[in-house]
Amino acid sequence: MGTIYKRGKAYWIKYSRNGKWYFESSQSRLKSVASELLKKREGEIQKGQIPGIHFDRIIFDELAEDFKWDREVNGKNVTEAQKRIDHLEKFFKGMKVTAITNTHIREYIEERRGEGAANGTINRELAALKRMFNLGARERPPKVDKNQVPYIKMLQEKNIRKGFLEYWAYLALIDALPEYLKGFVAFGYRTGWRKEEICSRKWQHVDLEVGIVRLEPGETKNGKGRTVYLDEELKAILQDQWEKRKSSKKILPYVFLNARGTDRIKQFDKAWKKACKDAGIGGKVFHDLRRSAVRNMVRSGISEHTAMKISGHKTRAIFDRYDIVSDSDLKQAAKKQAEYFARVTKTVTIVDIKEKGVNQCIG
Repeated sequence: MGTIYKRGKAYWIKYSRNGKWYFESSQSRLKSVASELLKKREGEIQKGQIPGIHFDRIIFDELAEDFKWDREVNGKNVTEAQKRIDHLEKFFKGMKVTAITNTHIREYIEERRGEGAANGTINRELAALKRMFNLGARERPPKVDKNQVPYIKMLQEKNIRKGFLEYWAYLALIDALPEYLKGFVAFGYRTGWRKEEICSRKWQHVDLEVGIVRLEPGETKNGKGRTVYLDEELKAILQDQWEKRKSSKKILPYVFLNARGTDRIKQFDKAWKKACKDAGIGGKVFHDLRRSAVRNMVRSGISEHTAMKISGHKTRAIFDRYDIVSDSDLKQAAKKQAEYFARVTKTVTIVDIKEKGVNQCIG
């Protein structure tokens, strides 16, 4: 049983949970206020709750730090996590977690849409916010009341691109690109790796003798390491990059360098757009190379499981989205179907079916 006692001008309460004594001020000179507080704490203990947790003291910033730490220790991509935190902080920074309601979340969505963010981008940020709340509720003691975690509904993603490059378009693009981007783009088209994954490759991740390039756990979007074996073209490209490195005055750790050779490749939007225009292939984006790589691997007979390992797709839903059917595929399917029916027509006629029956004709 708990007790009430006076300390200075205020009444305090004393109660026990799992053999441990807790002392708490009622912050009141009235004994009745302390008595009500003690009843509340004892009720919390009976329900199996940790007494005296002040959820209103926790602010968004603390949950954001916990989220970032969770990504880091679990080998997830911290850079991507920080990007989402940066956007969320502009709206929620300094807010008490108990004050974040569904109304605030809707206002955040409208603000991001007003900035031109796509639904898919906003969904990734909302998923991060949801993860923050859930992690806070799982803490011991909890930082978020599990009964007050707001419901966060994801937006419909209707802005999914379906662009890809046929092989002729890829060759035209390579021909139009400046020299320093040719190998970089070729690597993306063959492997399906993301732009940042290729930009950040260092020579410590490359073994030219064995013919492999690695991505370490924590460097990828899905948090898993990845190894790709180089075909002869990619091996020649990386060998050429290595020779350029050896002859350079300044030895840098990165595989693909910028136009001046002073740092890794970062921004190349102008060079990319100009090459697309010169090649006559329309407004392509670098991510179209990733979709193209997936499609090419599947069409060439590589198993879908292996293709997912190479490109780094964790979920089948996203992989299926990239395995795009082109107009030429549909035309080819129609042609093959017509050829099939032409062959069948030569061997089976309507008269045969009427006279012999379907089963006998098929047999």
